[in-house]
Amino acid sequence: MASTLSLEDRRTLEALNFRLRTILPEEYQDTYQSLEPKPMKSAGLKFDADGNVAWDEIWGSFCDLAMAGGPPHKGALLEPGTRAAVEAAPEQYAGVAAEICRGIALATDLEARPSETPGWVRVTCLNDAMAGWLVRAITMENVAVRAEGGRLELPAAPHFRLEKEIKNVVTVAAKTCHYFLGHLPMTQRRRIAYLFATLNESSPLIVPAWPDDAGVEAAALAAQKDRLADEIERTTALPPSRHGYAGWLGVECASVTQAIWMMRALVVSNVLARREETTLLVPIDPVRDADGGIVTEALTRMHRLAVAQPG
Repeated sequence: MASTLSLEDRRTLEALNFRLRTILPEEYQDTYQSLEPKPMKSAGLKFDADGNVAWDEIWGSFCDLAMAGGPPHKGALLEPGTRAAVEAAPEQYAGVAAEICRGIALATDLEARPSETPGWVRVTCLNDAMAGWLVRAITMENVAVRAEGGRLELPAAPHFRLEKEIKNVVTVAAKTCHYFLGHLPMTQRRRIAYLFATLNESSPLIVPAWPDDAGVEAAALAAQKDRLADEIERTTALPPSRHGYAGWLGVECASVTQAIWMMRALVVSNVLARREETTLLVPIDPVRDADGGIVTEALTRMHRLAVAQPG
């Protein structure tokens, strides 16, 4: 370990690595620091005798989890449809949401139905811990997601196409559920539940605001984003990116490796994070982190640790 790391830094790194090993499937626990984000070829659609997509017969394997350092499923964030877009094309939206729900149900055996909130479909997980793990894993795959208790919500929009966005949503649900249900034994799931509960005692999970959320004002969200960008650049010298996501602030990292390391470190510190190439994106949360202090402190700490480590 580099000499620039203090004893407190070393203890922090040990805690971060312990948390990450806790949430990762066993096959990644000794390889996540060296895994390269190389994508696999995308699986093609298959259709049943009635001409419907056979969502339960498409995948023989999946790319490595972005959580473990694999390639995110999407290069850019797949966002939910806006309320205005949904209201402008209700029939088309209903068809998209129904197909996403059908696909998720077939691919994961979980109940899925359109959410009461336009732009989302709701998936019922086995328990809160599963929803908590999935919201972290799917965020890192660059697909919009949010969770409340044991319920997960994934994006839908009238413009979603079967072979593109609809497939993206179903695939990321299938991929992450495959790893959670098929690669995490029950004893590890209990440890994950305990870890999440322990983290929540210190700080709530910091998540991005969505423009159509109740009480979210676009101008106030933009102002908070500007303040956060200024403070993070002051404390880390990381310049803000030009990404225009309302609920996310992007900062430019020195490398893909640094962005991956910091993303994972933040996620196991109860701050959702994701990356697009060398850009690390952190959430704007006006409810749980109104002044941006939690995100700023966490990102500043992780950046210092990332820079101080050898290699």
